[in-house]
Amino acid sequence: MLQQLLETALRQTMNRLVRPVLTPAVPVSLQRRIVRQAYRSSMPPRGASFENTTVGGIPAISTSFGNNPHGAVLYLHGGGYIIGSSSTHRGITGHLAKTSGCTIVTPDYRLAPECPFPAALDDSEACWNGLLAQGFKPEQIAIAGDSAGGGLAVALAMRLRDKGQPLPASLTVFSPWVDLTQEKLYAPECEPVLQASWTSKAAHLYAGQESLTNPLISPVFGDLSGLPPMLIQVGSQEILLNDAERLAEAANRHDVETRLEVYNSLWHVFQVHSGQLDRATAAIETAGEHIKRHLAG
Repeated sequence: MLQQLLETALRQTMNRLVRPVLTPAVPVSLQRRIVRQAYRSSMPPRGASFENTTVGGIPAISTSFGNNPHGAVLYLHGGGYIIGSSSTHRGITGHLAKTSGCTIVTPDYRLAPECPFPAALDDSEACWNGLLAQGFKPEQIAIAGDSAGGGLAVALAMRLRDKGQPLPASLTVFSPWVDLTQEKLYAPECEPVLQASWTSKAAHLYAGQESLTNPLISPVFGDLSGLPPMLIQVGSQEILLNDAERLAEAANRHDVETRLEVYNSLWHVFQVHSGQLDRATAAIETAGEHIKRHLAG
């Protein structure tokens, strides 16, 4: 009963405080400030530690839990490619560090509209190469991300594959944004977080002069063959439900080991409420197990 009440309260909070900010009517600079404050409610677990660092020339936050982390996760934060940062995602990365037993490295990739595609992808690749330079082997690194960061995670794996480079041990994506054309957006009865007008504006700011169907912008249009095992989590109350399902279908079509989890009555990137909401905590535990299972010893 208490958890049901908490779900209701969190849903109302997102709907009343976050969703109204994510609109083209609000300047991006103001969106960044307000969302930065809103993420303060996403709390990391006690015992998580954070270090400002630079990896591959990209500023980042390194997150760990415990004294002996094993392996690394390159975590790409969400925010429609226009907002969000390594700092806003300390809650979700702290919990993922706890459940995966890994060091989580979250780069502050460049954002649109100041730096459109391929800046975010270039920075993510630079951070990946930076982890390799630190001595991690590809099979000791997982890539994960939420929302735009989820799409970016898949795009990075595709780019590495196309360059003939070794791939990460696994992919984990929360509410991935993988079709920026928005031609097949889901229409839930309740959508507490996202507005299609905002995601449409963000898509065009990020893509710039590139086609929205470019597979490195919208991975659902690409060839996913050869990608590592993928875990996809999504809520049923979000316009990106179809994105997640279509990503899973495309991955299965290309023989990628894929697991899709749809959480009924939960919203976009509900995992930010880990440590508060039991189902969010359980989702992060599943993600951590997926990452651990596929990492090399």
